[in-house]
Amino acid sequence: MKLVRYGQPGQERPGLIDNDGGLRDLSGEIADVTGSTLDPATLARLSALDPASLPVVEGKPRIGPCVGGVGKLIGIGLNYSDHAAESGMEVPGEPIVFMKATSAISGPYDDVELPAGADKVDWEVELAFVIGTRAKNVSKADALSHVAGYLIVNDVSERAWQAERQGQWTKGKSHDTFAPMGPWMVTADEIPDPHDLGMRLDVSGTRRQDGSTRTLIFGIDHLVSYLSTFMTLEPGDVVTTGTPPGVGLGMKPQLYLKEGDVMRLEIDGLGVQQQTCVRGGTS
Repeated sequence: MKLVRYGQPGQERPGLIDNDGGLRDLSGEIADVTGSTLDPATLARLSALDPASLPVVEGKPRIGPCVGGVGKLIGIGLNYSDHAAESGMEVPGEPIVFMKATSAISGPYDDVELPAGADKVDWEVELAFVIGTRAKNVSKADALSHVAGYLIVNDVSERAWQAERQGQWTKGKSHDTFAPMGPWMVTADEIPDPHDLGMRLDVSGTRRQDGSTRTLIFGIDHLVSYLSTFMTLEPGDVVTTGTPPGVGLGMKPQLYLKEGDVMRLEIDGLGVQQQTCVRGGTS
């Protein structure tokens, strides 16, 4: 099942993608796609619906972030062995954890803003997962039962802010529009093996990333269990799990996004998102 949110920012409505790729309205069944509607019982009820019985959404409305009301947006760094190699860094012994501000979340086709004074903005196609049931000190064996579904996140990063300024990575990861999310959340039952998904990213028609979740260092089950020892994972929390090789930082010479660049991201089974880079102002 593919759950989506559509409408103008702050006014998104819940929807479902039917078997023909059409958009159906779910607002008669749930108020929104949030942590409160991602529990197994609600997902089972929605899955049992006949999509043809739901109202068709006419036209081409804006597609918003596929999960609303995200409480925590957690990032995992250097989680692909081949990406660590291109970065010239050792494979970490434990997951590298950072936070992205939830105000960075945007729709999968919304513009990405290049901040004023920033000239090292980079792309990162990532597999993300959404928590469906509360997870605290869960075992690795039980971890996947807490995952409601999977989606694409573009972990846009300003590398100078991330690594050349004092402090931790968060400020290089958290500018507005630095977390395009979607186009939809695919429920976990439709992704039998999240550790075997091809993932690709193009910049203005040139393939930059072409990897697979097969090279993940720490898998989804490990991450849920690991994170839940340090913090309680609540329904609706999103964890984005790292990026394969091909980021601008790893190129020689390094290459970063410029105004007018178009990023196109795709992960097997999870759809496509696309953003145009625009130059931001001073406020």
